[in-house]
Amino acid sequence: MLTLTQIVFLVAAAITLLAAFMVVTSRSMVHAALWLIMTLAGVAVFFVLLNAGFLAVVQVAVYIDAIAIMIIVVVMLTRHSMGIQDRQKNKTWWAAVIAASLLFGSLVLMFTQAPLLGAEAPALTMGAEAMLEELGLALVDVDRYIVPFEVASVLLLAALVGSIIVAWPGRKSQDQEDES
Repeated sequence: MLTLTQIVFLVAAAITLLAAFMVVTSRSMVHAALWLIMTLAGVAVFFVLLNAGFLAVVQVAVYIDAIAIMIIVVVMLTRHSMGIQDRQKNKTWWAAVIAASLLFGSLVLMFTQAPLLGAEAPALTMGAEAMLEELGLALVDVDRYIVPFEVASVLLLAALVGSIIVAWPGRKSQDQEDES
């Protein structure tokens, strides 16, 4: 007999996997971005099920609110500059199939070596408040995670500036004047 937590996990896992599949198979970039939001929301549900409330809030606040909305804005800004095109064809599709197959095989190998699903997780040695304080200190400590934290913020800023440059209204006419 399945418990309520297990049922919620299985439903969330199915929805998350379906949404992730739809992200990579959707023809519309806007639809793919919306499916990405659904996938990230499913991951937030997993954090809630793991009693990691802070990480669930961070998942929603950082990924869904910031990154997914930025993706939608970038798609909307660059849609008119891309124009209507036929379906894009990639000459190296076979390399993507090989890479995906290798990734799938390695994931299957990893999961077959994992302990059984009924194994108990080890008990945490510190309380939730101490873990949250340790995480906060780790994000600002020079020897730990401050560099990746700052690199991610610079990367997001560069993506936003790049999308503005690509969508700049007078850009095409200036390029055409330079060529003349």
